Amino acid sequence: MISDENIDHGVPFDWGRVSDEYARYRDIYPVRFYQRILDRGLCRDGQHVLDLGTGTGVIPRSLARYGATWVGIDISEQQIAQARRLSEGMGIEYRAIPAEHIDFPDGTFDVITACQCFWYFDHETIHGILHRILKPNGRILVLYMAWLPFEDPIADASERLILKYNPNWSGAGERMRPIDIPACYADGFALIHHEEYKLTVPFTRESWNGRVKACRGIGASLSAHDIAAWEQEHKALLERIAPERFEVLHYAAMAELKRI
Repeated sequence: MISDENIDHGVPFDWGRVSDEYARYRDIYPVRFYQRILDRGLCRDGQHVLDLGTGTGVIPRSLARYGATWVGIDISEQQIAQARRLSEGMGIEYRAIPAEHIDFPDGTFDVITACQCFWYFDHETIHGILHRILKPNGRILVLYMAWLPFEDPIADASERLILKYNPNWSGAGERMRPIDIPACYADGFALIHHEEYKLTVPFTRESWNGRVKACRGIGASLSAHDIAAWEQEHKALLERIAPERFEVLHYAAMAELKRI
């Protein structure tokens, strides 16, 4: 369970409550998203990589074939259980621990990734830990992807329905922008690269409903009664406004920090 006054006005959320949907519907990053990482020379070719907030292991599972060795950590036991199930035979190590409690030896990792999770951490606590466990010139790679409600009508309609059931959700209204890196990372790190770009992601009505249900504003925070009511209304909405198969406009962003 996570509670932060700066996120959803302090309403608690728990990704473990939505692990089943997360495992089924959140593995949605296109090939282009991963190619941008590989083109930076990261997460490949014998590198040792730590994935923070790994969830169901989407990033390690998708990039393992490029030759890096991976460790994924997450605060949720349920998410880690799904990651282990989905990664069977891939040689990925998972641990259910908060990022603030990681205790790897100095200089363990070439790269540390954080996808869709960077703002959940206590950065005053972890930025020194991350510096310590990275090798000299090691990298932190912060990754993000979000739908664009002001440019995509299906995303807009779904977002409005989330806000109807959860007006405290602070994830609404995304626009394409660089990832915000907390000021404490100026101590020991240099931002050497960032990029932001638009891309479309294909969905069916079922997979889009599942993806939205697995967001923080619905499945991770609402009561079972409200989730069921939202889902009934959302499915009816999609029947009215969306074909069986469609694409949703998103933007992706990355920020690469170098250990100095």
